[in-house]
Amino acid sequence: MRAALAFGCIAALVIGGLYFGAGQRSVERPRLSEGPINLLLADADVRAGARLFRQCAACHTIGRGAPDLNGPNLYGVLGAPIAGNRPNFAYTQALRSAGGEWDAERMDAWLRNPQGLVPGNRMTFTGMPNARERADLIAYLGRQGS
Repeated sequence: MRAALAFGCIAALVIGGLYFGAGQRSVERPRLSEGPINLLLADADVRAGARLFRQCAACHTIGRGAPDLNGPNLYGVLGAPIAGNRPNFAYTQALRSAGGEWDAERMDAWLRNPQGLVPGNRMTFTGMPNARERADLIAYLGRQGS
């Protein structure tokens, strides 16, 4: 009897949650604005990242098979080798010499200050100082083929 009652309560909570917004915050807690990128990514807003990407779209595309512009197409960039995501793009020697892959930490450093991470690259973007915005943009990039 107790087991049936416990199961019924759990089922009611689960079913109720499906219909009444389980997984949504009942009390809005503030999103982290600073900290390690992995903590910020856990709370990232992909839609905000998509809006932020509009700035990037002046030089980059992000669709599968889309062309390179002044900068390379960024589809699938996270997890790809630095200066290796687009084999036909003319990456600078500075980027080709950087080595490694575009993981969240490296992308965060790049978006914060591209010239600080890889001096001598051609990217004219000076950086994004807001850590929350960088996390949102990285989350968006991660959803685009990565």
